[in-house]
Amino acid sequence: MTLVSHSLDLIRRLQAPTGAYPASPTFSAYRGYSWLRDGAFIAEGVSRHGDASGADAFHAWCARVVGDRAGQVDALVSRAARGETVSPAEMLPTRFTLEGADGTEEWWDFQLDGYGTWLWALLEHARRHGRTVAGTDKGVRAAARYLTAFWHLPCYDWWEEHLDRRHVATLGSVHAGLRAAIGLGVLSRPETEAAEGAVAGIAALVAAEGVTRPVDGRPHLTKWLGTDAVDASLLACVTPFGLYGADDPVGAGTVAEVERRLARDGGVYRYLDDTFYGGGRWVLLAGFLGWNHARAGRSGEARRYLRWMEAQATPAGDLPEQVSDLLLDPGRRQEWLDRWGPVATPLLWSHGMYLILADELEVGA
Repeated sequence: MTLVSHSLDLIRRLQAPTGAYPASPTFSAYRGYSWLRDGAFIAEGVSRHGDASGADAFHAWCARVVGDRAGQVDALVSRAARGETVSPAEMLPTRFTLEGADGTEEWWDFQLDGYGTWLWALLEHARRHGRTVAGTDKGVRAAARYLTAFWHLPCYDWWEEHLDRRHVATLGSVHAGLRAAIGLGVLSRPETEAAEGAVAGIAALVAAEGVTRPVDGRPHLTKWLGTDAVDASLLACVTPFGLYGADDPVGAGTVAEVERRLARDGGVYRYLDDTFYGGGRWVLLAGFLGWNHARAGRSGEARRYLRWMEAQATPAGDLPEQVSDLLLDPGRRQEWLDRWGPVATPLLWSHGMYLILADELEVGA
């Protein structure tokens, strides 16, 4: 069985009856939960390989989960409009149980990127298969109102860190999500106008504070506003989110700078100060870098990252979250093993990203 076939089979088998994709079936901290971010990329992967019904079910689950919280969104938006402070603990969560409930364990929950990423993936899926996913309008409108009202606030990043920062990858996710919500054609006129204003505001803010322009190098996006550090999540701001195009100097510079600083022997680190499980190279990030290369016409480079991803599979064909052979901070690995056990394997997001890159390179089952 090819890794494409195994990935599709694994994701189908593990998808919950509700439509949710579990992040990992065995990893102690992820088991029983679905993230909008992870699931959106998983759904994009299976949608590209013909599993339209599986992606439909995931998107319908997301719409129910978000739509069920429309009243909470409206209350939060009303409070903010009155000038009240809304605490991070009151915001919508970033992960849900497979049944769609809030989690019971404490988590780093206030993350906006997942809501934007879901909207982006829903539109991609609908356009690819030439149909809408039934019953998603309420959830789309609630997500758009939520993002429109709160996009400017600091929140946790993709890696559930740095609550006090405004992260460029998050802003890119929201920018793409609001554009997608508009494109889905279900927003009211006031909602559309507010979303358009937020899209313009995000673009202006990132251009002003989220791009570094070194004298002796290319301009590139930064990890958060006001730094010159990079993070591999920035790759998504180019492909697929299009905050900057691959042919734009900032977009091209971002991909080049992430590769220069964070890629090593086919794998990609999250960021240079990473200590999670010692700071290994992430399989899904190799997928993002390969995706960017493929879209820019560098198919040879893209295939190199695809081959590295394939080489990380276990004998059973399962892809891990990260690999531990070339760690940034090996002295920090044991504390995570003691806390949560071995690295998440399989991680369904890794398989989803493999499917996306395989499709970009026309590698089928």
